Amino acid sequence: MNTTLYDPLRRKSIARTPEEEVRQGLIQWFHQEKGVPLNWMMSEYGFRCGQMSYRADLVIFGKDLKPVLLAECKAPSVPIDRTVLEQGLRYNRILQVKYMVFTNGKVTYVVRLDPEKNAFVFEETCPNYPELIKTL
Repeated sequence: MNTTLYDPLRRKSIARTPEEEVRQGLIQWFHQEKGVPLNWMMSEYGFRCGQMSYRADLVIFGKDLKPVLLAECKAPSVPIDRTVLEQGLRYNRILQVKYMVFTNGKVTYVVRLDPEKNAFVFEETCPNYPELIKTL
């Protein structure tokens, strides 16, 4: 079995892990199915809050370079539970995105910030890129 995967966002081969396979599948889905240009996505997006450093699995940006979607990927063996959702919410305190996606390749949740309720609500699917960047 091949021990590496090519990440088109980082433009290099990286170690093949179950989580990385999920991330690469999600990148391809966003690009091919949702029309997100590869140059508007970043994997392993690093950011800081105070003294703490964080790294989001995948971030999609709008044309103004503001993040519009945060995705957290887990290995298929890791359940998408409250702990994973709370991780995304912590990251979003800094990134301030309107959409978050949580997936382990078997189960995927899409949540959207509803400004009227000031709460995240679960959605059936993620919008296409043109719709996603209109939500800003």
